[in-house]
Amino acid sequence: MTPEDLTRKVNQIAAFHGAYPRDEAVDAVARHIRDFWDPRMREKLAALVAAGGEGLSPVALAAAKEVVGERARV
Repeated sequence: MTPEDLTRKVNQIAAFHGAYPRDEAVDAVARHIRDFWDPRMREKLAALVAAGGEGLSPVALAAAKEVVGERARV
């Protein structure tokens, strides 16, 4: 999966939760990533965040940082 595909996917998930208050949306997107994305996708997401997260919506970026931060603590 390319970074562009990954960006599109996480932004679509964030857009789906766009009617939620921001904190709830971030939590919902992070939960979706944890529950449904395989480790390879999460690794690519971590690389995308490390590179600055270009193209990610604010909610998608916050959720991605939350998930990536969990990986760093393990």
